[in-house]
Amino acid sequence: MDKKWTEELKSVIRRVGSFNKANAPVASAFHKLETATRENSVLDAKTHELISLAVAVTTRCDGCIAAHAGAAKKAGATKDEIAAALGTAIALNAGAAYVYSSRALEAYEELAA
Repeated sequence: MDKKWTEELKSVIRRVGSFNKANAPVASAFHKLETATRENSVLDAKTHELISLAVAVTTRCDGCIAAHAGAAKKAGATKDEIAAALGTAIALNAGAAYVYSSRALEAYEELAA
Protein backbone atom coordinates (compact mmCIF):
# COMPACT_ATOMS: atom_id res chain seq x y z
CA MET A 1 0.00 0.00 0.00
CA ASP A 2 1.19 3.48 -0.85
CA LYS A 3 2.24 5.45 2.24
CA LYS A 4 1.09 8.78 0.80
CA TRP A 5 -0.97 9.78 3.85
CA THR A 6 1.70 8.70 6.34
CA GLU A 7 4.20 10.86 4.46
CA GLU A 8 1.66 13.71 4.21
CA LEU A 9 1.18 13.67 7.98
CA LYS A 10 4.94 13.72 8.59
CA SER A 11 5.27 16.59 6.12
CA VAL A 12 2.49 18.57 7.79
CA ILE A 13 4.12 18.13 11.17
CA ARG A 14 7.42 19.42 9.75
CA ARG A 15 5.77 22.40 8.03
CA VAL A 16 3.72 23.31 11.06
CA GLY A 17 6.86 23.14 13.19
CA SER A 18 8.53 25.60 10.84
CA PHE A 19 5.52 27.91 10.98
CA ASN A 20 5.46 27.68 14.78
CA LYS A 21 9.00 29.05 14.85
CA ALA A 22 8.25 31.76 12.28
CA ASN A 23 5.06 33.02 13.94
CA ALA A 24 4.77 31.71 17.49
CA PRO A 25 1.87 34.00 18.54
CA VAL A 26 -0.42 32.79 15.75
CA ALA A 27 0.63 29.16 16.25
CA SER A 28 -0.10 29.47 19.96
CA ALA A 29 -3.49 31.05 19.32
CA PHE A 30 -4.39 28.29 16.85
CA HIS A 31 -3.34 25.61 19.34
CA LYS A 32 -5.47 27.25 22.05
CA LEU A 33 -8.45 27.37 19.67
CA GLU A 34 -8.06 23.69 18.80
CA THR A 35 -7.71 22.79 22.48
CA ALA A 36 -10.79 24.85 23.36
CA THR A 37 -12.90 22.82 20.93
CA ARG A 38 -12.13 19.71 22.96
CA GLU A 39 -12.27 20.99 26.54
CA ASN A 40 -15.57 20.43 28.36
CA SER A 41 -17.10 19.41 25.04
CA VAL A 42 -20.41 17.63 24.76
CA LEU A 43 -18.90 15.84 21.74
CA ASP A 44 -16.86 12.73 22.32
CA ALA A 45 -13.48 12.42 20.61
CA LYS A 46 -14.81 10.17 17.84
CA THR A 47 -17.61 12.58 16.90
CA HIS A 48 -15.17 15.49 17.00
CA GLU A 49 -12.83 13.69 14.61
CA LEU A 50 -15.63 12.62 12.25
CA ILE A 51 -16.75 16.25 11.98
CA SER A 52 -13.14 17.37 11.56
CA LEU A 53 -12.56 14.87 8.78
CA ALA A 54 -15.74 15.90 6.95
CA VAL A 55 -14.78 19.57 7.19
CA ALA A 56 -11.25 18.72 6.00
CA VAL A 57 -12.79 17.27 2.84
CA THR A 58 -15.02 20.28 2.21
CA THR A 59 -12.06 22.65 2.66
CA ARG A 60 -9.81 20.41 0.55
CA CYS A 61 -7.05 20.30 3.17
CA ASP A 62 -4.81 17.26 2.62
CA GLY A 63 -2.87 17.93 5.81
CA CYS A 64 -6.12 18.07 7.77
CA ILE A 65 -7.30 14.83 6.15
CA ALA A 66 -4.06 13.12 7.13
CA ALA A 67 -4.25 14.35 10.72
CA HIS A 68 -7.93 13.69 11.30
CA ALA A 69 -8.18 10.32 9.49
CA GLY A 70 -5.60 8.90 11.87
CA ALA A 71 -7.16 10.63 14.87
CA ALA A 72 -10.62 9.31 13.92
CA LYS A 73 -9.26 5.75 13.78
CA LYS A 74 -7.53 6.26 17.12
CA ALA A 75 -10.79 7.58 18.61
CA GLY A 76 -12.55 4.40 17.54
CA ALA A 77 -14.25 5.45 14.30
CA THR A 78 -14.99 2.61 11.93
CA LYS A 79 -14.59 2.74 8.16
CA ASP A 80 -18.40 2.75 7.85
CA GLU A 81 -18.70 5.73 10.23
CA ILE A 82 -16.01 7.60 8.31
CA ALA A 83 -17.75 6.83 5.01
CA ALA A 84 -21.05 8.12 6.45
CA ALA A 85 -19.41 11.35 7.65
CA LEU A 86 -17.78 11.81 4.25
CA GLY A 87 -21.12 11.20 2.55
CA THR A 88 -22.53 14.09 4.58
CA ALA A 89 -19.58 16.25 3.54
CA ILE A 90 -20.25 15.46 -0.12
CA ALA A 91 -23.93 16.33 0.23
CA LEU A 92 -23.20 19.58 2.07
CA ASN A 93 -20.50 20.62 -0.36
CA ALA A 94 -22.83 20.04 -3.28
CA GLY A 95 -25.58 21.85 -1.39
CA ALA A 96 -23.31 24.81 -0.79
CA ALA A 97 -22.48 24.96 -4.50
CA TYR A 98 -26.19 24.84 -5.28
CA VAL A 99 -27.01 27.70 -2.87
CA TYR A 100 -24.04 29.80 -3.99
CA SER A 101 -24.93 29.22 -7.62
CA SER A 102 -28.16 31.09 -6.98
CA ARG A 103 -26.09 33.93 -5.51
CA ALA A 104 -23.89 34.02 -8.62
CA LEU A 105 -26.95 34.12 -10.84
CA GLU A 106 -28.39 36.93 -8.70
CA ALA A 107 -25.12 38.88 -9.02
CA TYR A 108 -25.15 38.42 -12.79
CA GLU A 109 -28.74 39.59 -13.07
CA GLU A 110 -28.11 42.66 -10.89
CA LEU A 111 -24.91 43.62 -12.71
CA ALA A 112 -26.39 43.01 -16.16
CA ALA A 113 -29.35 45.32 -15.48
